[in-house]
Amino acid sequence: SQLTATKPGRSLVREKGTYLVLRELHRWERDPEVLSACEKLIQVLIGDEPGPGMENLLEVSIPPEVEQQLQRLDREEEERWRRERQREEREQQHEEPSR
Repeated sequence: SQLTATKPGRSLVREKGTYLVLRELHRWERDPEVLSACEKLIQVLIGDEPGPGMENLLEVSIPPEVEQQLQRLDREEEERWRRERQREEREQQHEEPSR
């Protein structure tokens, strides 16, 4: 994702067909964290190019209220991952034969 932080990096990634690789990874991947990372990166690649002064996303100033909202969304997503992992672990325990 660091490569997509700058306009030249985003152009290079688009030119090399990275989106197609990410799309295929997203089709077969089961880990929620990897899926989320793929989705976020795909959004950067298929989204509109940021306006003037925002070519380098690492240097963009984020208002505190937006940063707080993004942090809240990240926490909620992590909680969903945790619940999903717990559900999968419970299902695996029920599928394993008793010894």
